[in-house]
Amino acid sequence: MTDENLKEKYFIISRIILVLLFSIYGVFKQTGVSELILLLVLLFITTMTLKMVFDESKAKLILMIIAIPILIFLIKTGGMGFLLCGLYLTCEIFSFIKVKPVLYLLTYTFLFVPDFPDKITLCVIITMLLILYTQHQYIVLPYKQEKMADIVTQQDLKRDIQLKDYETRAALSQTLHDKLGHNINGSIYQLEASKVIMDSAPDKAKGMIQAVIDQLRTGMDEIRAILRKERPTKKKADILQLHQLCADCHDKGVEAQLITEGDTSVIPDNIWEVILDNVFEAVTNSLKYSKCKKIDINIVVFNKIIKCTISDDGIGCNKIEDGMGLSGMRKRTRGVNGTIEFESEVGFRINMLLPINR
Repeated sequence: MTDENLKEKYFIISRIILVLLFSIYGVFKQTGVSELILLLVLLFITTMTLKMVFDESKAKLILMIIAIPILIFLIKTGGMGFLLCGLYLTCEIFSFIKVKPVLYLLTYTFLFVPDFPDKITLCVIITMLLILYTQHQYIVLPYKQEKMADIVTQQDLKRDIQLKDYETRAALSQTLHDKLGHNINGSIYQLEASKVIMDSAPDKAKGMIQAVIDQLRTGMDEIRAILRKERPTKKKADILQLHQLCADCHDKGVEAQLITEGDTSVIPDNIWEVILDNVFEAVTNSLKYSKCKKIDINIVVFNKIIKCTISDDGIGCNKIEDGMGLSGMRKRTRGVNGTIEFESEVGFRINMLLPINR
């Protein structure tokens, strides 16, 4: 399992470990373990494990309903050692129906169940369970949902730019088609006419052929001019993407501007990729969280280094914490031997220094 998969599945893995530990605890509390107890424990573990791996809410509900009588029978036949499994199942039910955080405090009523030998241990376990379940339900899950919304917003911005790029290419194709079609068709007609009169009027035919040559040469010069005008270099295309990003911000009600200083043509392609990815990430975050009215993107090219700044006039934050977005920016920047820092005194500001390897 990769680190990314481990992070994604940590809650499931933690719960599986818990149900195994609580079941083992109940078994060891028995003086004589019968085959029935072991069978019930196995059924409970299997039911809970299946519940975790199913995505459908209906299937999870059915499995929890099945687990309740198994657990009741297990406690009655095996004793209060299996009370922890009941505590675990209660947390699972609360998590499934998404109760308010304060309702998780009801699990402390397990402390008043008689015959459980170690109340202090039980109190500690309840507290740990509350931390595990509430932080997942009210911190991790909302963060994942917000991150997914950020990804969707960023993809929408990139899609809009790709759409504009497609429209530009389509217009270029149409222009070339019209120019080539008119030029070539006219040349074909003149060549066919010169072929007809080649024997009877060779001088006139030669003149027509020369006219076709001149026409084709002129047409080629016009096509080259169109291509030079319409097809930007990759570096110009990168600048156009940033301008288009600003236009998309305007469409969303946020003023955005791009200012460049120095010779941007010397910026290497790999550095442009870092700039574009980080700017997209920063603008997406500003649109999502900052409630800003203005975003500034500044790129200054010096002799050996590029300074790139993205800032907004939003609400900022009291404490900057690296989430997946900021961590991704750091990783990309360090990957090209650059540096990056974040400020949030007024609004939010990102400063990048990136090397130019000439």
